[in-house]
Amino acid sequence: MPAKPTACLALADGTLFYGKGFGATGMRVAELCFNTAMTGYQEIMTDPSYAGQIVTFTFPHIGNTGVTPEDDETADPVAEGMVVKWDPTEPSNWRATGDLVTWLNKTGRVGIGGIDTRRLTRAIRQQGAPHVALAHDPDGNFDIEALVKAARGFPGLVGLDLAKDVTCAQSYRWDEKRWAWPEGYTRREGRAPRVVALDYGAKRNILRCLASVGCDVTVMPATTTAEEVLALNPDGVFLSNGPGDPAATGAYAVPMIQGVLAADLPVFGICLGHQMLALALGARTIKMNHGHHGANHPVKDLETGKVEITSMNHGFTVDSQTLPAGVIETHVSLFDGSNCGIRMADRPVFSVQYHPEASPGPQDSFYLFERFADAVRARAAG
Repeated sequence: MPAKPTACLALADGTLFYGKGFGATGMRVAELCFNTAMTGYQEIMTDPSYAGQIVTFTFPHIGNTGVTPEDDETADPVAEGMVVKWDPTEPSNWRATGDLVTWLNKTGRVGIGGIDTRRLTRAIRQQGAPHVALAHDPDGNFDIEALVKAARGFPGLVGLDLAKDVTCAQSYRWDEKRWAWPEGYTRREGRAPRVVALDYGAKRNILRCLASVGCDVTVMPATTTAEEVLALNPDGVFLSNGPGDPAATGAYAVPMIQGVLAADLPVFGICLGHQMLALALGARTIKMNHGHHGANHPVKDLETGKVEITSMNHGFTVDSQTLPAGVIETHVSLFDGSNCGIRMADRPVFSVQYHPEASPGPQDSFYLFERFADAVRARAAG
């Protein structure tokens, strides 16, 4: 810690954390969450689901493997900033093409190190995800009153539609498959069943997983209508992850999903897509106290009895008590019993709250992509 702190994290309740700033300078205002993953900080920072959030990393060794464009989940970081215990070190990894600090500075994201992340994590767990202002000034000059005021002025994520901010501007085709040794990323070739993927903040590796199981993927913007989806004559529809309040995004996404369901197409949703599918089927979603963010979350498949180790990133959840008749709860969190999966009883329509593409198990949940691909192929075969 320098003699004079160069970064300050101000919570809306007036609590202050001083540390060493790195990355870009300036101030960012957001909701603060914590992530327990031991690896994947670049994946986390570029996950569009983190829009409107600053991430506290509970694992202290952040930055030690550097950065590489191959690990970006979208073109630029989406999380507003990061909070870490130890200052990032020089990278030591054969895949690294740069270091974390330079990458954050280049992409306009703020970091603060030297923080008691255990204390901060306990505060988030006990009091809920706080609204915060994070400032980095190399000269160490901070207007504390202004920082606290900015934190208190953050509107929060409830009622906030952020999918429009992170979705693609226009539709495009995707054929890149999952990374594999020694070839790296390869391309899907030949004819395949057609899948439309609605981009509410889609991670690239989800699209790679769809291509890897043999889907011809067309990605479409979040505001796409059912008529526009069905005009492509797809054999299945995928609903992606994304940020913000599912009820807010659902204002335009739910009618689209209901139109697709009326056309009797296979549907698969992940994270925000899972929540909005539940809304389209008649259930409700609620804001969680501090959400689930990490790569070690145990989830039980209620239909097989198996436990999957999953990756999660969500601050809202489906209220399982509101699931209508004909919709079955398939997965639950073994941490708190919250809903983690649903399916329709008589149709190939299903979704999960967690991220099977993130490989925490590492392959516990890949069967979900295969299940969707089987349903799509059956539809294409007619």
